[in-house]
Amino acid sequence: MSGACVTLKLASSLDGRIATASGESRWITSEASREAVHRLRAEYDAVLVGAETALADDPELTVRLPGYNGRQPARVVLDSRQRLSPVCKLVATAREIPTYVVSTTPPEPLLVDAGVRVLQVRAVGEDRPELKAVMERLAAEGLHRLFVEGGGQVAASFLRCGLVDRIEWFRAPIVIGGEGRPAVGALALAGLADAPQFRRSEVRDVGVDLWERYERV
Repeated sequence: MSGACVTLKLASSLDGRIATASGESRWITSEASREAVHRLRAEYDAVLVGAETALADDPELTVRLPGYNGRQPARVVLDSRQRLSPVCKLVATAREIPTYVVSTTPPEPLLVDAGVRVLQVRAVGEDRPELKAVMERLAAEGLHRLFVEGGGQVAASFLRCGLVDRIEWFRAPIVIGGEGRPAVGALALAGLADAPQFRRSEVRDVGVDLWERYERV
């Protein structure tokens, strides 16, 4: 894999939900799917999530596979207000694994002191980082291949901007219903012709789940 590439990873129910209405999400997909995600992470320069995912799940965003001792991808959090706690896993390990916070405000000293690299970019809409500016700043850091892991608002933002090259979609054989939280947030489409289009390139079983791969048309 070479050059700039943005891959969106989605792990959902059959009806495209990533959590119940109350926010329960562990674990929708199987252990086999989660292992496949770890293998995918190892192929990218960085794993990217939004602040809500980082705050709710306190993830490590590392490659955790038996016997794996290869390079760890950088971790990137879109966090306009720099709300990450100094004791969360991402910040606590920032001196061991490159960790970036992309913000629309000047760097927070507590994060900088912990080893986090804060990248300030221009804002758009409701004080959200402008994604093309985000991509430019990350590329300047040598991070060209991004693995975007969610949640729904981040997925929608990348799709709205036409930045998603590939989708890795893991679907569990359960149905959550309309009150569940969607894998992709609102896209504000005027019509079907405006919908992002992808070509399915592969389908395989992974544990009890279905793994679908898509390429941008």
